Amino acid sequence: MKKVLVIGAGPAGLTAAYELISQSKDYEVIVFEESDTFGGISRTVNYKGNRMDMGGHRFFSKVPEINEWWEKMLPEQGSMPHDDVVLNRKSTVKDGGPDPEKTDRVMLRRNRLSRIFFNSKFFDYPISLKFETIKNMGFGTTIVVGFSYMKSAVFKRKENSLEDFYINRFGKKLYSMFFENYTENLWGRHPREISPEWGAQRVKGLSIRAIFADIFGKMFHKKNRKVETSLIEEFSYPKLGPGQLWELTAAEFERLGGKIVKNAKVTKILKDKNNNLTGITYVSNGKEITEKGDYVISSMPVKDLVGGMNDVPEEFAKIAAGLPYRDYMTVGVLIPHLNLKNETKIPTMGNIVPDNWVYVHDKSVKMGRFQLYNNWSPYLVKDIEHTVWMGLEYFCNEGDEMWSMTDEEFGKMGISEMVKMKLIDKESDVLDFHVERVKKAYPAYFDTYEHMDDLRSYLDTIPNLFCVGRNGQHRYNNIDHSMCTAFEAVKNIMSGVTTKDNIWNVNTEKEYHESK
Repeated sequence: MKKVLVIGAGPAGLTAAYELISQSKDYEVIVFEESDTFGGISRTVNYKGNRMDMGGHRFFSKVPEINEWWEKMLPEQGSMPHDDVVLNRKSTVKDGGPDPEKTDRVMLRRNRLSRIFFNSKFFDYPISLKFETIKNMGFGTTIVVGFSYMKSAVFKRKENSLEDFYINRFGKKLYSMFFENYTENLWGRHPREISPEWGAQRVKGLSIRAIFADIFGKMFHKKNRKVETSLIEEFSYPKLGPGQLWELTAAEFERLGGKIVKNAKVTKILKDKNNNLTGITYVSNGKEITEKGDYVISSMPVKDLVGGMNDVPEEFAKIAAGLPYRDYMTVGVLIPHLNLKNETKIPTMGNIVPDNWVYVHDKSVKMGRFQLYNNWSPYLVKDIEHTVWMGLEYFCNEGDEMWSMTDEEFGKMGISEMVKMKLIDKESDVLDFHVERVKKAYPAYFDTYEHMDDLRSYLDTIPNLFCVGRNGQHRYNNIDHSMCTAFEAVKNIMSGVTTKDNIWNVNTEKEYHESK
């Protein structure tokens, strides 16, 4: 029996582990997870009965296999969830599906709304071209935006940076209003210093032209219209947050005979003279333990993977050591009331604004985004009838001034910014708060990233190593992308294929996730 060592119990690692053990009895599969929770950045944090979704995770994919996998683990709702029933809202239900009021093992269907908060006003994200947008921008600014876009449509810039990418699709005026400052806050770098590849992966096909096409598609009821990921209107969501899916997957994996070692920090990747991996070394309870294996599926950060590997040529070690990441911190805030007025036609519990998350484009605060967990799932909030449970998100680097704050200091900073933004009247309105930190949440596209293809070529020379997931490939993958890399890795192991192109090609072709 061959032994497969899986590093990381996030979406990619757990998907790979489950697929291997469920498809074949020829493999012993062991998962090593640095923390004591499952899901990585897709975990759910339960604080006194109020649950936090770390980063906000919509479950949406145009890959049939992914949707079938989710349906198997968490069947789609067959009845309306609590808030839809109370508010008489419509959402999709599936005949024979489970009732979220009676069982936890259910995937809800939720309406999507994410907006930009700019100059104390809400703007659709992506930017729409309706009357409210023109009113909030002002007629003069709207005219400037229009001419700016027409200029960018005629005079295309060579795309050497993320700045060029955005200006080509939205025009310089919209870019300066809604992308420039936010992107710099997110990455800690100006967009002109960031590779355009990030934009190509995160806003595939999205532009003013795509927005017009979607508007007219709706207007004329066009069937089978193509919908960019950023324009979807409904998505699936686990009743108890994204971590529920990975806790369930981990339990199913163990039920089938798999083994998970928690609190196991992998520190060394062992390689022999023939360039084959022979095992790993991990630290648990202060002890170093070595586990031999025939294959390694790695979803750990490439920087740490290569850094822990012996006999790596200097040029590749330097590329890996220089790969940048962005970390983030979240403060969950419990309040009795949110000041923002719901001016939409969408009814909500407590009449709060109906957004899942809101992008903050306000140079006077450090906040990058805030989530309204009430709108993700009514079951994330202990008292949905009387409280609002929010997540204030900040982008930072591990060890910097913000990261080094105590939880108390960071929480108070976030709450003071809520007052400044008029989300609440005073700091004493807050009933409770909780702070979470996430390391290496976002693989970044600058510094040595330009040499990532060279590093990939080196990693591909190691026949029994398979790099999967967001950090495993240093690529800003969604959940479905990460799962697809795991599917491909499992196919290769089971068929004896040592080339890795199919794994790395996930989320590189534009049509990969934009059409079936």
